[in-house]
Amino acid sequence: MAKKEILDKLSIYVPQKKMEERPVERLLRLAEKRDRSVNYLVVDAILEYLKHEESKN
Repeated sequence: MAKKEILDKLSIYVPQKKMEERPVERLLRLAEKRDRSVNYLVVDAILEYLKHEESKN
């Protein structure tokens, strides 16, 4: 089996059902308001989620 490579890039798929909530537009607005990149906000949210979930164990 081929060795898996850890990548430093992430791409997400937003399911059609969730598009109603306009996550991309909302992220763009928040990024501008906070003077941060969308990528920064997404990575920050993922890290917060991981910290929360890992603390449950």
